[in-house]
Amino acid sequence: MADGAERPLRADARRNREKILTAAVRMFAAEGLDVHLERIAKEAGVGSATLYRNFPTREALVEAVYRNEVAQLCDAAPALLATKPPHEALHAWTRLFLDYVTAKYGMIDALRAIAATGSSPYGHSREMIQAAITVLMDACAAAGTIRTDISPADLAAALEGIALTSAGPEQRPRAERLLDLTLDGLKTRP
Repeated sequence: MADGAERPLRADARRNREKILTAAVRMFAAEGLDVHLERIAKEAGVGSATLYRNFPTREALVEAVYRNEVAQLCDAAPALLATKPPHEALHAWTRLFLDYVTAKYGMIDALRAIAATGSSPYGHSREMIQAAITVLMDACAAAGTIRTDISPADLAAALEGIALTSAGPEQRPRAERLLDLTLDGLKTRP
């Protein structure tokens, strides 16, 4: 292998990794970041050795969970556009954004600690999210359902503001009302 090149995971190893990430998100959300990694392995249906082979530290698992959540959020934009009209896809995606923010909210202290070590768990997440918003807004603009004087950066800032003020799970109804208000403000007017 070339320097630094990693071999692709076998299908079963990839499935195990995905099961671990899925279980970790669920358990971190339900019990917090202090949940024992062995319990996550059991919940995922894999052995502890499999978990530690994929994620040698808790920090590595938290970072991988975060990156996976960002990727799933961003991958949802074209998938939603393939099955829904653009404005409905944008609406559905903003709800997924709330899910992502709520999951991230539970991991924020761990993510800050990871960032303090010099690692960058956030990587290109802002750019990835901005690109997903751009795809959705471009589709809405092409369909004539949203104003064209609002940029994807403007909507991203609004979503970040909603996230900052309403990220906790108990604040979900308020966050959804704020999203509805924001999306209503994007609509074209006759």
